This record gives sequence, structure tokens and C-alpha cells, in this order.
Amino acid sequence: MAAAPRRQPGLPSARERAVQGRSWRLLGEEQAQPERRRRGRRAPRGRMVIAKAWALKKHFDGFPKTSDFDLKKIELPNLKDGGISLSSVAELLLESVFLSVDPYMRPYSRRDLKEGDIMIGTQVARVVESKNPAFTVGAFVVARRGWRTHFISDGKDLQLLPSNWPESLPKSLALGTVGMPGLTAYFGLLEVCKMKPGETVLVNAAAGAVGSVVGQLAKIGGCKVVGCAGSDDKVAYLKKIGFDEAFNYKTVKSLDEALRKASPDGYDCFFDNVGGEFASVAINQMRKYGRIAVCGAISQYNDSVPQNGPYVQIPMIFKELQMEGFLVTRWNNRREEGLQALLKWVMEGKVKYHEQVTEGFENMPMAFIGMLKGENLGKAVVKV
Repeated sequence: MAAAPRRQPGLPSARERAVQGRSWRLLGEEQAQPERRRRGRRAPRGRMVIAKAWALKKHFDGFPKTSDFDLKKIELPNLKDGGISLSSVAELLLESVFLSVDPYMRPYSRRDLKEGDIMIGTQVARVVESKNPAFTVGAFVVARRGWRTHFISDGKDLQLLPSNWPESLPKSLALGTVGMPGLTAYFGLLEVCKMKPGETVLVNAAAGAVGSVVGQLAKIGGCKVVGCAGSDDKVAYLKKIGFDEAFNYKTVKSLDEALRKASPDGYDCFFDNVGGEFASVAINQMRKYGRIAVCGAISQYNDSVPQNGPYVQIPMIFKELQMEGFLVTRWNNRREEGLQALLKWVMEGKVKYHEQVTEGFENMPMAFIGMLKGENLGKAVVKV
């Protein structure tokens, strides 16, 4: 019988090597598990993801039409893994749950988009796959990725919903009252209008996403609030949420008389979402040292021929008025402050909300057109 081969000193036996190999494999798996849990990712996708997206087929001439939009399908690639390099991109896949339609999209589309580009806009989206440790599967974010059902991100353009967002609160509010429109009302009143208790605040388009919050914040601040809207139902809603005076600008005989009746002593603050004729009349009813926050000009967005405006210098000089246009992005560094204040007031019932929800991504263009025509009460959103 041949002698068994002798093991060299210091080297493990075959059995020892097998046990050690298994031990090293187990150790490697145990080290990898926390990393996999930390990233919170699903297994690699085994199927192709096709995103739907609405593109601007043709620049708007007057009111937008459904024929100005084109529904596209876009195949999304697999996600990139950040790996061990700090400079590598770790991506995540998201699906839109709610999308916003807002007045600003009308003028911005002409300024920022070429024909064929995806329509601009904001959504609340859910993370469905992630290789980015900062975003776990199932998390909800606010993103500015346009009219898309699905998209890939490296996380830099995403904002997680506040960690204290209650389960009982619709996540769509992150596009409205506890989102950009609410922040616009918050900073416009505090920083531009600089409202003070006892003053009288005027707001037009008052039943919209921004205007309805403006009126309620002004009441919280101890002001008298006058609002106008384009239907009797909207006027009834304004009174329900606490406006002191409200009227339907479409049915009054004289806008000047309606404003004087609502506040015979004039207005200290005017939060203007409309521009045009309304602003021309209102500026003459401002009190001395009044402040005007110019937030929007929806009365002019769909004009094929620009309106000829009035000369504002005389009332501004003699009343020593301050008139300032603003974009809410000026206060991005205070975004969390505004969101937490709005969230608190909503949960306390001091700020009420109403949403006009359109079902179906295919109905994005109609929801947008309807919003521009004033068909919405409160914030207009589309549920995918």
C-alpha cells in the first residue's frame, strides 16, 4: 500500500482548507449583508421599464390645446451602482404617484423648452428600486422631472418628504399646501408683503393653490382678508375657510366698486396672482405705504398679443407704494422652515386645503388646460 502524502509543515490539510474556505465565504456574506440592507435595494430588474412622458409637440398659441402635446414611451436603462468609488453615481428608479399642473408652466414652457422636450413639472414619486444608500425602496420624494410616469435619478435633484409627515395626510399636499404653492404664500406674505396684525390684505385668484393659502395665513397673522374668485362656488369656499369678504369678479358690475365695498378704507397688502386689469384697478385702492407682492400674471399668460398696461407711477409715487415681483426659489435655504410651519398649521386645522384631482396620466393635458381656464378649486393634481 502506498504511503499517504505527507502534509508540509505550516500548511492546512484538505479538510482544514475546506472548513476555512467555508468560514471565509460565510464571513464575506455576513460582511455583505449589512451593505445590502443599508442600500435597501431590490434584486436587479429582470424586466424592461417603459416610461410614459408628455412632450411639448408645439409651442402654445393662445390657450394650450391637446394637439400641442405628444405622448411618448421611453425605455429606461438599468441602474448604475455606485460601487466603492466615492465619485461613482448610485442611481434609483422612481415612479410618479401624483403630478402637479401649475400656471407657471405656461410662460416657462416658452422660455425653457424646445418643441419635442418633455413638459416641465413637479411630482411626488415613490422609490421602486435603489442602489443609492440615501433612498430606500418605498420612500416618497418630491422631484422636478416633468410629466413622466417613471424616471431614474442620482438623488441630487430629489427632496424627501418631511420625516414627520403624518400617514393621515395625503402625500399630494407636497405639491400644494405643504409644497411650492404653500411656500410661495408663506414667503410672499412674510418677506414681500411684510404683513402686520390689523392690516387689510387683498388676494386675487384666491381659490387657487396659492391664493387660498395666502388668505388663511393672513388670518393667522391677525389681518382682515378680502379675496375674489371666478365662480359663486369658489366664493362660498373662500368664506368657508375664513375670508372676511369675497366676491365673484365675473358677475360684479364694477370691479372698482366691489373692491371699495369690501374694504372702504383701502388695502395695506395686495398679493397679486393675476395682473392685468385687476391689478390696474387695485393699485389705486392701496393705502399709503402699501406693499404689493407680484406673484403671477395668469390673466396674460395665454394672450397672443400682449396687453397694453396702465401707467402705475402716479399712484406709486403719491401713495409711496412698494411693488415687488418674486420667485419662491429665493428662499430655498429656508424651505424646511416654511414646510414645517405649513405642516403644523394643516395638522392643527388652521390651514384647510382642497384638491382638484384628475385620474390618469393620459389626462395630464386636459388637467393643465382646465387649470388655466380656472376650472379647479384649490390645487390641481393628477393621480397616476
